[in-house]
Amino acid sequence: MSSIPFEGYYRPSPTAEYTEESPGGDFDFFSCLVKDWEAAAKVPGDATRQVVVRSGVVLGREGGAIAQMLWPFRLGLGGPISSGCQPFPWIHVGDLAGIVSHALEQEGVHGVLNGVAPAAPTTTNGDFARALGSVLNRPALLPVPGFVVRAVFGPERATMLLEGQRVVPKRTQESGYRYSFPDLPTALQNILD
Repeated sequence: MSSIPFEGYYRPSPTAEYTEESPGGDFDFFSCLVKDWEAAAKVPGDATRQVVVRSGVVLGREGGAIAQMLWPFRLGLGGPISSGCQPFPWIHVGDLAGIVSHALEQEGVHGVLNGVAPAAPTTTNGDFARALGSVLNRPALLPVPGFVVRAVFGPERATMLLEGQRVVPKRTQESGYRYSFPDLPTALQNILD
């Protein structure tokens, strides 16, 4: 089993919706890297049950995305990236670990699982910024301009951040996994309390 960030696998798009069956892995460096990573993790033949978990932006207390965002938000300088309208696929670290455990323990689980929260497909970057600001009791009004994102992250990574990806955990939910943190306010409250 492997856990792979899908951020590079699915094509950035503010409107397209991706499930585990959606194509990807063929449009830029990151997508080819993820496709090659998944291919390298495959064991030939059918003797071994194989599961790939493609994770979204992982939210947790220690490190990760939250650690990088906290200081501007705590200073009242946080806000959405660019327009904030782009999808923001996220998952609580506890649910990501739960999906991996679920896949290991349930014999019927195989193939690709999208490691995102059920609320992630409808969450925008602006929604995330407002929710984080609310939990911290701070405003979340100052957007990070797109040109700054491009200058800091380069064109490929900036495209992912500025356009986002609407990723649905269809097979993950169908496999019977029950989320502990299905919505953003619950997840952020748990992380930041």
